Amino acid sequence: MTFSVQVKVMPLKDLLDPQGKAVLGGLGNLGLSAIQDVRIGKNITLQVEAASAEEAKSIAEQAAKKLLANPVMEQFEISVN
Repeated sequence: MTFSVQVKVMPLKDLLDPQGKAVLGGLGNLGLSAIQDVRIGKNITLQVEAASAEEAKSIAEQAAKKLLANPVMEQFEISVN
């Protein structure tokens, strides 16, 4: 069975997000000063062939740990649809 798996990769909360800060500055220049913070990450969609949703999640977790996310700077969340 094929499962659609979403991997959300975000910078660690304690680390500076320069891309987010640049976007926050641009939003302020557009008069959108009510926005307090911006964090920019990646959303990755995988089509995983697996026997169960749990197996698909396990495969996606291996991919995230080995390639999709840098554990020194990023965290990830996985959801299976």
